[in-house]
Amino acid sequence: MRLSQGGKSAIPVVLFLIVGFAAPLLAVIWFSFMPPRSFSFGGAPTLENYATIFQGTNYISFLWSLSLAVTAVALLALVCYPVAYGLVRVFGKWAMLLTLLFTIPLFVSENIRLYGWVLFLIKNGVLLGTLKSMFGLQLESILFSLPAIILGMVYVYLPFMLFPMTLGISMVPNETRDAAFDLGASRWQVFKEVELPLSMPGVVIGFLLTFVLAIGAIAEAKVLGGQRVIPITHDIEIAFTYSQNWPLGAALSVLLMLVVGVLVLLALRRFDLDTFLGRR
Repeated sequence: MRLSQGGKSAIPVVLFLIVGFAAPLLAVIWFSFMPPRSFSFGGAPTLENYATIFQGTNYISFLWSLSLAVTAVALLALVCYPVAYGLVRVFGKWAMLLTLLFTIPLFVSENIRLYGWVLFLIKNGVLLGTLKSMFGLQLESILFSLPAIILGMVYVYLPFMLFPMTLGISMVPNETRDAAFDLGASRWQVFKEVELPLSMPGVVIGFLLTFVLAIGAIAEAKVLGGQRVIPITHDIEIAFTYSQNWPLGAALSVLLMLVVGVLVLLALRRFDLDTFLGRR
């Protein structure tokens, strides 16, 4: 069977995806069935690594990662939707350009930004030191606690939620809103029946993008949490480094990918992607 000109042009892209994405992913999956503490693909496949996960305490790390990711997504939704709505309604076509300003911190290393929060939140630091010297307030620092971790995650992943939401809200035609008002709809009815449903593509994309990134977060727990909370990515890092148990790390990675993949697919089943993408 002869390939068309378009098919031939796609061959380099397909090869790149196979070598750069599919091959490493399959290697991790296959390595998860290797005997523990082995460093080659030789040996008979075994389920011992997965048994170790379910017999140990790694499930606690899974639960921590899931709960932190869900909490971060929920808080970001509450923060970003009003901001995105205000940007679109006030600045119109300039909203996307202004939203790009929120991505400027991404040009600075995440660890540097998080250590900046350490200086801000630490006892006698920027925040508490200022309150003490100016107002005489003696407050306890939230550094190295669960609220500090959530604060760091909301700060780090805010651009990834805000940008898709702004795009989704900007997709709502002003003519549709005006028509709803002309038909006698109240402000709340216009928002609930017109603006929110039509902006859902950006909202859902923001949810999924932020969740996938947040469930793999590790720096926030290390820097701002003082490792009081151990996410699953920390267990994966330990398995691949200090423990030198690569098959166990691979098995943890596979389970994390499965959990994220299943949750994302369940979420997408509730929405019509063709409508989201404007195909119909």
